[in-house]
Amino acid sequence: LFPQQSGLYEYKIFGGLADCPPKLCADVYMDLDFRKQWDQYVKELYEKTYDGEKVIYWEVKYPFPLSNRDYVYIRECREMDVDGRKIWVVLAQSVSVPQCPEKPGIIRVKSYKQSLAIESDGKTGSKVYMYYFDNPGGMIPSWLVNWAAKSGVPTFLKDMQKACHNYSKRT
Repeated sequence: LFPQQSGLYEYKIFGGLADCPPKLCADVYMDLDFRKQWDQYVKELYEKTYDGEKVIYWEVKYPFPLSNRDYVYIRECREMDVDGRKIWVVLAQSVSVPQCPEKPGIIRVKSYKQSLAIESDGKTGSKVYMYYFDNPGGMIPSWLVNWAAKSGVPTFLKDMQKACHNYSKRT
């Protein structure tokens, strides 16, 4: 989707993760410590509680010569029953938290929203749907936007699938 108002893309992703049951996918996706091990783009990632609300700080490595980006956001995961189908839903959205100020040399992504739904594919794997939007700020070259859309997402799904297989060995 390319909304004329912001001039930025919104992404809808449909995919599958063979041999990764939905609960395992949701567990891997929600495990921040484990993500630091398998996601090569994580520079810093942690969860803290500010004023009773759990907030996530995430710094993402960008390729040279671009500046890294960071996100401050809240998220929630729920297991839902829809007509007998179990669906795991993860919602995330950027927030402004005074205790988590911007860092010099890193561009803060102030507008970020994600919705993720995971359910069984009817076999041993999962069907995944994701809606994603962020405004990365700064001047992002079109080659990087195109790379993210064409190869970044499939690579992420492959990395996630591998992480699911390694996670089951961990637990």
